[in-house]
Amino acid sequence: MTLHFVELPPPVMTALLDGDLSAASALAGAPLTEYFVDDDAKWLWRYRLDQLQRSPEDAAWIVRAAVSEPGGAVVGHCGFHSAPDENGTVEISYSVDPAHRRRGHATAMLAALLDRATAEPSVRTVRASVGPRNAASLATLAGHGFTHVGEQWDDLDGRELVFERPVR
Repeated sequence: MTLHFVELPPPVMTALLDGDLSAASALAGAPLTEYFVDDDAKWLWRYRLDQLQRSPEDAAWIVRAAVSEPGGAVVGHCGFHSAPDENGTVEISYSVDPAHRRRGHATAMLAALLDRATAEPSVRTVRASVGPRNAASLATLAGHGFTHVGEQWDDLDGRELVFERPVR
C-alpha cells in the first residue's frame, strides 16, 4: 500500500471549519471527503488553526491528508501533535475515514509517521495516546514496537493509554 500526504494549510482548515468541502478540496489539491467536515472533525481544524497562530513552527509537523495510491482516494489524516519537544519527543495522530477502515491504511500512516520521525535528528521518542477500547489502534501500535508507559486523561477522549518507542 502506498500513501502520499497532502499538507492542509490554514486556508484549507478554515474552509473545512466552515464546512466548505469544495473549497477545501480545491485548495488542498485532493478530493477531501465528508469525513473532514463532520462534527467530530471540526474541533481538530479549530484546534490546529489556534495552534498555528501560537506556534507557526508546528506547521511542518501537524495534520496531513492521507491519499492512497493508485487511485487518489483520501483515506484519512495523520501527523504529529506538534514539532518535537525539548526532550525530542513527538506524539503521533492518525485517523482513517470509516469508509476506508480495515484495509491497512492506519498501518501505512503509522509507518510513514515513524519514517518522518526517524528522518529528524532531534527526535528521540515517538509517543501515542490511545483509548483503552480502541483495539485496532492498540494492535497497530503493538506491531510497531510501542511499549505501554502510562495513562493520562484527555478532556475530549477520556482515559488514554500512553505508548512510546525510541526512534533509534
